[in-house]
Amino acid sequence: MTPRERYLAVLHGRRPDVLPRLPILMQFAAEHIGSNYAAFASDYRVLVEANLRCAEEYGIDQLNTMSDPYRETAGFGASIEFPRDSGPICVKPPLEDDRDFAKLPRPDPLVTPRMHDRIDAVRAYKTQAGDRYSIMGWVEGPAAEAADLRGVSNFFMDLLDDPDYARNLMAHCVETAIDFARPQVEAGADTIGIGDAVASQVSAEIYESLILPLEKQLVMAIRAMGAHVRLHICGDITHLLPGIATLDLDLIDIDHMVDLAVARRILGPRIVLTGNIDPVSCVMRGDRASICAAVARCYAIAGDPFMVNAGCEIPAGTPCENLEAMCTPIAPT
Repeated sequence: MTPRERYLAVLHGRRPDVLPRLPILMQFAAEHIGSNYAAFASDYRVLVEANLRCAEEYGIDQLNTMSDPYRETAGFGASIEFPRDSGPICVKPPLEDDRDFAKLPRPDPLVTPRMHDRIDAVRAYKTQAGDRYSIMGWVEGPAAEAADLRGVSNFFMDLLDDPDYARNLMAHCVETAIDFARPQVEAGADTIGIGDAVASQVSAEIYESLILPLEKQLVMAIRAMGAHVRLHICGDITHLLPGIATLDLDLIDIDHMVDLAVARRILGPRIVLTGNIDPVSCVMRGDRASICAAVARCYAIAGDPFMVNAGCEIPAGTPCENLEAMCTPIAPT
């Protein structure tokens, strides 16, 4: 099987030759080709070269477009800085001082440079790799983008003090995410990832009443485009799992704080679980035997359908042999 064939086999309930491997690589990939995070996040050619080379060398089955959470934020008018060896920085949240989001420019993914750069990445993957690999585009979830626009603390206060405003702001963000997802799918992405990490910090009640309905809208729109949907919420999302179970996702990344058995029980037998090895203590600091054992243990707990992944991004500085161990082919049971 090609990488894309085995990925789609699992999504469609068929048996792959080996379990698909979906580690999230950003700064690691950039440094692997002798580049840096600033170039990786600002130039699609670096991102594409880095991820393609890692996919070929380590046996990774999906090409990723993740780099940072500020693509859409730049489209809304934010100034973004690019430190050489750390993630991009939003100089000032556009709505930090003035909450009126109607004053912001409407992001056009075909015009805004940072959004168009991601579309270019998808197109370059398709040109260079054809149908060999799965290609995942990326958008920010409603809570994540609203927090990027308001600042995290302000957004949390909005959820409590002015939930109608928070809901309307997130709805505005979802419109942009849908507009951003569509050209990525048209360029060749078979999957769109949704990053909504800040949601892990709210209560189940707030999540289900304010955030979940807008995530549903986004998921439904992406599925209507013909793409699969992968959700990534860093941290302990155990309390959110009952709501997440209603999202009709294809895949979900499970961070290492979450009990995989609990996740499988609540999310059910259809959704693909990926994870949930600790990316630092196990992947970065472990050895081959412990990493292989951790992957096997996760698969034994989660059962099918399952894809190999750490709980979050593989850290820069991880020994190459450790990523090789994590990506060791495993035949499905």
